[in-house]
Amino acid sequence: MKHHENVKIVAFVGLTGSGKSTAVEHLTEKGYPKVYFGGIVLDEVRRRGLEIKPENEQTIREELREKEGKDFIVRRIIGQIHELVAAGQHRIVADGLYTWTEYKALKHEFPGELTVVAAVTPKHLRKQRMANRPVRPLTPEQVDQRDWAEIENIEKGGPIAIADYFVMNNGNLDHFYEQIDDVLEHIKF
Repeated sequence: MKHHENVKIVAFVGLTGSGKSTAVEHLTEKGYPKVYFGGIVLDEVRRRGLEIKPENEQTIREELREKEGKDFIVRRIIGQIHELVAAGQHRIVADGLYTWTEYKALKHEFPGELTVVAAVTPKHLRKQRMANRPVRPLTPEQVDQRDWAEIENIEKGGPIAIADYFVMNNGNLDHFYEQIDDVLEHIKF
């Protein structure tokens, strides 16, 4: 654990369909580099020559978790962040911080450098978005099941509840981006 002068990391959290990916995309389009938690498992699935599908992702995730520990993803993400900092990057976006374990590990490794922003969206809008998304659409019942599973099994609610900032994503994209930009300005990102 080492404090880096002038390094800032912004992590977006939120339930399925809240706009996390949209928020991350907003920042990567501005040129900020990102680390992608979900990419750790996807990279391993590809490395093994397997098809990208939920069953393969789950098998690999569970195997790596058993072999390397339940914090294997965040440990690899921490390594990626350190590599970016060593390469001169001082503003980094974290895409996919989900669990309480991941939150605590990042807060410990980067004290004073991590800002967590929760994207908040009314449930009916999240369900609408998930039903209409082109990749891996979900029914309203599946959204409810996923919410409950993520809150109960991976403690996803903790990082959302303790977020430093909350941005409302109620369908007006310009307003959503303005709120994100206001946060960035406030933390001098």
